[in-house]
Amino acid sequence: MSTELPPQIQNQLAQLQQLQQQGQALVSQKSQIEIMIKEIEAALKELETAADDQIIYKSVGDILIKSEKAKIQEDLKKDIMDLRLKTMAKQEERIQSRFIQLQDQLKQALGEAPPRGG
Repeated sequence: MSTELPPQIQNQLAQLQQLQQQGQALVSQKSQIEIMIKEIEAALKELETAADDQIIYKSVGDILIKSEKAKIQEDLKKDIMDLRLKTMAKQEERIQSRFIQLQDQLKQALGEAPPRGG
């Protein structure tokens, strides 16, 4: 038996490795977004305790700018981050589903698993 794999299987293995890398990158990005959401939640909680007339500054690049409490609270709302997180979760599900599909195809092609059928 030859140790060289057929081109189709080599291609599927390459796709599998690529999906694995995409999945790992996605998990890392998702983790970063979760950290950012926690930071936003902490800032919003802190703003709740501040008086409405208290002087508040927000960071814009390398400088601090005086701003109103309500404006900063509005700016900190996490709707966009939640949306990004949900989008990444959907991407993660698609990658995982495709990964499992490719893995099953490879197992079947290599004779490690019996073909699925009804």
